[in-house]
Amino acid sequence: MIDLIKESDRDKLVSIISRVDEFKEAEKEIAIELIDESIAGDNDYLSFVYRLDNEAIGYYCIGKRALTDGVYDLYWIAIDPRKQGFGYGKELLDHAEKFVEKNNGRWLLIETSSKANYKKTRNFYLKNFYSKVAEIKDFYSKEDDLIIFGKYLIM
Repeated sequence: MIDLIKESDRDKLVSIISRVDEFKEAEKEIAIELIDESIAGDNDYLSFVYRLDNEAIGYYCIGKRALTDGVYDLYWIAIDPRKQGFGYGKELLDHAEKFVEKNNGRWLLIETSSKANYKKTRNFYLKNFYSKVAEIKDFYSKEDDLIIFGKYLIM
């Protein structure tokens, strides 16, 4: 079941984030900040949690891009590393796409790193029919490019 985050999800999601090897420490801190903002009711960031047997096993955080009339950013998506490979991430991504469509969105954009440890993440987006829509060299640091994946959702 996927639904909006609850305060009772926080500790489990923090545990999941801490075990995602791809995330740097600073990224983990930001992910947790956005979880806290979602829980507090910040309308800029909505987090949806995947629960399996009433236990949070993953989540995504999404928000509408400022100054657009239908573009959304997927800020974070994470599944418990022990639960990866079973299709839960795809279900979360599908839920995010449906959320965007339900809210009259056209585009779902996802930013990620070009670093080697993000290859599995980039392949996940490509496998789910996202296209690389932009790349900025040396964005995060020298030899760590920003890659933006996007999917146009209106057919």
